[in-house]
Amino acid sequence: MGTRNITLAIDEDLLDKARVLAAMRRTTVNAMVREFLRHETEAERRHDETTAALLKLARESEANFGPGPFVRDEAYTGAERFERER
Repeated sequence: MGTRNITLAIDEDLLDKARVLAAMRRTTVNAMVREFLRHETEAERRHDETTAALLKLARESEANFGPGPFVRDEAYTGAERFERER
C-alpha cells in the first residue's frame, strides 16, 4: 500500500504544541497523525464488526421473552427484587 500526501489546515498554536509533543516522543507530527487515523479507523472497524455479530446473534436467537410489549407498571411491583421472585 502506497502513501499519499495530504494538506491539513491547522491552528499555528496547535501545530507548535504538536511539534513539541512529537519531539518529546521522538517522532513526527506526521507519524502522530497517521497513528491517530489508524487507531480511529481500526476502532470503527471493530465497532462495526461487534455490532454485526450482536445483530446476527439476536436474529438467530431462539430466546422467548414471552408476550409483549411490557408495561413498566406491570413489571414493577415496588417489592424488593428477591421478594418478587417468590
